[in-house]
This record gives sequence, C-alpha cells and structure tokens, in this order.
Amino acid sequence: MKQPAVYIMASQRNGTLYTGVTANLLQRSWQHREDVVEGFTRRYGVKMLVWYEQHESMGGAIAREKAIKKWNRAWKLRLIEERNPPWRDLWSEVVGDFSIAAGSPSSRG
Repeated sequence: MKQPAVYIMASQRNGTLYTGVTANLLQRSWQHREDVVEGFTRRYGVKMLVWYEQHESMGGAIAREKAIKKWNRAWKLRLIEERNPPWRDLWSEVVGDFSIAAGSPSSRG
C-alpha cells in the first residue's frame, strides 16, 4: 500500500498514542507491530493501528501529521473515536486494502 498516510497507533484503548506519517502504511504498521523499529513505540508497547488517513501527496500527509501532533490528547481521542469507536486494531483493514490493490485471489470475487 504505497500511498502517503498519517496514522495513530495505540498501546490499548485510551493508552499511549503515537502519531506518524509514512509512504507505505502496510509496511510501517507491520514494523510497529513486530517491534522492528527501536524507539518510542517499542518502549511503550504501541502496536495497535487505531486510526489512519490516506493522502494524495506526501507533503499533504506531513502537514496533517504535524498538525495532529500539536493537538491535545482529547482531540486525538475524539479523532479516533469518530472513526473507530471500539478501538479495533485496523491492521486487518490495511492488509485487506493491500490485497485488493494487489489483485489477490481473495479480491477477485
């Protein structure tokens, strides 16, 4: 899924949050889930993809990430809850989107 995206990862419902930007949401969220990346997400057990937003350009995605990082926690929680009230891990949604984009047999009806 090579498309610029802004995303929020969480350790659990109402837990530690991490906001990031990537050109490949499938790869980057997998890296967080599998503790491949050293740093904040590994240290705080941030593995659930709870919100994401795709963008047409990396510039637009970076601008949105910077804006969200300036938000207070309550605003970020509201953003997550508007799209994902049960705080489901959206990993399977991203994997499904990738399969459809790649034309996998499961996407051919």
